[in-house]
Amino acid sequence: MEIRSVCVYCASSATAPEWLFEEVREFGAGLAKRGWRLVYGGASVGVMGALADATLAGGGAVLGVIPKALVGREVAHSNLTELKVVETMHDRKAEMFKGSDAFVAFPGGFGTMEEFFEMLTWKQLGIHNKPIVFVNVRGYYAMMLGQFERAIADGIIRSDNRILYSVADDQEQVFSVLEDATVLNRVPGKWY
Repeated sequence: MEIRSVCVYCASSATAPEWLFEEVREFGAGLAKRGWRLVYGGASVGVMGALADATLAGGGAVLGVIPKALVGREVAHSNLTELKVVETMHDRKAEMFKGSDAFVAFPGGFGTMEEFFEMLTWKQLGIHNKPIVFVNVRGYYAMMLGQFERAIADGIIRSDNRILYSVADDQEQVFSVLEDATVLNRVPGKWY
């Protein structure tokens, strides 16, 4: 599978720590450098806006997908390569899924986790086989990943479901994961 478009989930919060802004700016520049299109939630504010702006500044293409109800609240980005305004959050997720070859979650809140977990669940169900990467910057997802291990230990999640996702410590490792052909071709239920 060749990566051409990466869907990124992250916070729209303007009060996120500066280290997170730095990570997504570097990631946006890296997307542009590789010629990979950014697909994201379409906001011009917070971490999401910084990610889009960095990708655009590097000459990259950006597709934003935002529901009508959030156009004003998240301040839809008006300078993107393409902005799709959709009716519902379900439509947003479907459009982002269709336009992406991989999914990456930087630290974020409820929306980030809800949308990202749907992609993880779809992969578990065999709806897609696209790479999924948690960006565990400064251990942000450590407790959640620990909960996954607890669920595996308790027999609630199968241990072979660990191959459904990868974990990167920073934006540089995300690119290493996405460029690794063995990660891109993982099949749920098969050991690696």
